[in-house]
Amino acid sequence: MDLTQLLSWACIVFTVGMFSTGLTDLKKMRESKSADNIQFLPFLTTCLNNLGWLFYGTLKRDHTIVVVNIIGALLQILYIVMFFLYTKQKRLVVLQTLASAAVLVCGWLYFTTVLTEGEARLNQLGLICSVVTVSMYLSPLTDLVAIIRSGNVQVLSFPLTVATFFTSTAWVLYGLQLNDYYIMVPNTPGIFTSLIRFYLFRKFASTSQGSPSYKPLHI
Repeated sequence: MDLTQLLSWACIVFTVGMFSTGLTDLKKMRESKSADNIQFLPFLTTCLNNLGWLFYGTLKRDHTIVVVNIIGALLQILYIVMFFLYTKQKRLVVLQTLASAAVLVCGWLYFTTVLTEGEARLNQLGLICSVVTVSMYLSPLTDLVAIIRSGNVQVLSFPLTVATFFTSTAWVLYGLQLNDYYIMVPNTPGIFTSLIRFYLFRKFASTSQGSPSYKPLHI
């Protein structure tokens, strides 16, 4: 097994493990028969991101990206369906899902009818997916500032932080091995945000009581 294959398997294992942390919320919803205190938009945006990267992996003919994002999209769809079953705000969920579907269809039409050149299409799609991924990694920064001020890390998930660190590192190394900056660059912030979280756990965990809760997509 060469280095590329090793990194490929590392990306698959770590990323699927990270996506699977959402099963914690799924268990909470089933046990409580409620979606209260569970965020819906992270499931939806992660699903869209998975589908975007799935298209990118298909165009690039990269089985690692394809496999990871097929599994990720299926898991997010499962979370979305279960959230819909247990939420009291079904109308809002439907509207947000339809809006996201409209964005997805518009993007698909653009990349299949307007932009048909192989290299240009791949570059634009990679850029869009990279921007979305970076924004997802950086979105929790405001929460981290609040945690620093309060000294309470209960809202952070240590297992998810560990999974995010290894997942981001694996993808950065994989992108570096393939010389693909669209893979390498957007995953770099995940390493830094994870390191910040490790620091916060070390500094504040001893003063916080209880088990940290899971927040999907806050990676």
